[in-house]
Amino acid sequence: MTLTVRDFRPSDARAVAELRRAAVPFLLSTPQGVAWEVATAPAAQRLRLFLAEREGRVVGAVRAVVVHDAAVPGQAAATPQVHPDHRGRGVGRALLTAAEEHLAAVGATRLHGWAVDGTGGSAFAERHGYRRTRQARFLRLDLTEAALPQLPSDLPPGVRLHPGTDFEADPRRLFEADTEASADVPGDVTIDAMAYEDWLRHTWEHPHHDPDLTSVATVDGEIASFALAFTDGRTRYSSDMTGTRRAFRGRGLARLAKTASLHRARDAGYTEAFTGNDADNAPMLALNQAFGYRPFAAEWRYVRPLGEG
Repeated sequence: MTLTVRDFRPSDARAVAELRRAAVPFLLSTPQGVAWEVATAPAAQRLRLFLAEREGRVVGAVRAVVVHDAAVPGQAAATPQVHPDHRGRGVGRALLTAAEEHLAAVGATRLHGWAVDGTGGSAFAERHGYRRTRQARFLRLDLTEAALPQLPSDLPPGVRLHPGTDFEADPRRLFEADTEASADVPGDVTIDAMAYEDWLRHTWEHPHHDPDLTSVATVDGEIASFALAFTDGRTRYSSDMTGTRRAFRGRGLARLAKTASLHRARDAGYTEAFTGNDADNAPMLALNQAFGYRPFAAEWRYVRPLGEG
């Protein structure tokens, strides 16, 4: 059967969402989200979403982007995602070739990707000259059975809990908190150049973001900690980012914000919660395990310079 690699078309959004749910079930994917990521991609990202098709069916996809807000220029990202029924048949190789050629042509010099444990992804990456760097762990919580901690009847002095909707008129303060907390997350690529307009468009206004479930803890009116909540609008809830500003760490405020968010998610009818952490992010892994999250999947980041065989 002939394999064709081509660019994404808006009519492909549902097929790509279904592919991603099969290939990476720990990540949220909806047709609305797929269409949004393509339609709103910043020009500097140089996004191309390549699809692999056999007999009219989408069997793989790769999102090839320049990481335009990285501290070090030239960084790029691309992770081929192949339907489990079509692995080992040249789909990933064809997608990776298309992504590498595009990114090299637009000036990227270093390409990062992820390989999910147990799928053959690590062997694939190493065969193609990629070097393993660090691990990410994905955890799942069954919200129908979880014994979530109760929110305290009396909050500490000066502390208030807010839904994200309280910041809809001006989310900039939340952007500033997210930027500060994200800078301290372990990783190979430091993101420190994100503009407010990019964050507003691609985090706050993302179709998966649910401001009702997002939770923010303030101390004397200043944002101290937050839990950004994303959902698929059906059964799945995901923690996009939970963080605390440096001056407020060590007070249990991240736990407080996430507790409030998880309770609201369960009350809204969500049955599964997912989260992902760098394997070296011991504080967040411990926090999530205390909530009852359990291991679901793991990925390894791989990297290689572009232009080298």
